[in-house]
Order: sequence, then structure tokens, then C-alpha cells
Amino acid sequence: MAKSLAMGEPATFMLLGDTVKSIQSFVNVFITVYILLILAYILTSWIRLPYSPWLNRIQRFLYDVCEPYLRLFRRFVPPLGPLDLSPMVAVLALVLVRGLFNNLIERA
Repeated sequence: MAKSLAMGEPATFMLLGDTVKSIQSFVNVFITVYILLILAYILTSWIRLPYSPWLNRIQRFLYDVCEPYLRLFRRFVPPLGPLDLSPMVAVLALVLVRGLFNNLIERA
């Protein structure tokens, strides 16, 4: 009986390791996609696009997804004239969180 438990341990550790790698990969991809969405939001706010229902839906989606997160940083980062630095600080915060998360996962 003890032998069957010992034989199952490596499989359990492999499954746990695979789960940790999957979670780490998911978090990395999620943060990367969110950074890309923020960059797309910034670009669409700078460029005047012709009116199109599809473009309007895309801009509205980007606003709905990015604005709540950026609003957190706008409370603390004052605008410098017409320049809004909150997206840069928000992206930097995401990169730092990803680095901290990866370090914590690799240590465990």
C-alpha cells in the first residue's frame, strides 16, 4: 500500500507543476493582452477615425475595458498640461506586477 502512494507522488508533483506553469502562462498572456488594449486605447484617442459603427463599437469597448483601470492612476498622477501620464504609470504597474508574480511562482 505504501509503495502505491510513493509511486503516485511524482505524478502528483508533475501535475502540480503543470498547473503552476499554466497559471503563470495565463497571467502573463492576460497582462500582455491588457497592455496591448491600453496601447490601442491610447492610439484611438489620439487619432481621429472616420465614423463607422464598427469603429465606434471598438472604441467603446476599449473605453469600457481600459478606463476603469486608468482612472485609478488618474487620481494620483496629475496631468501635465495636455499630457496624461496615467497610461504610462498603469502599464508600468502591470509590468511590475507580472515580474513580482513570476518571481513568486518560480520561488514556490
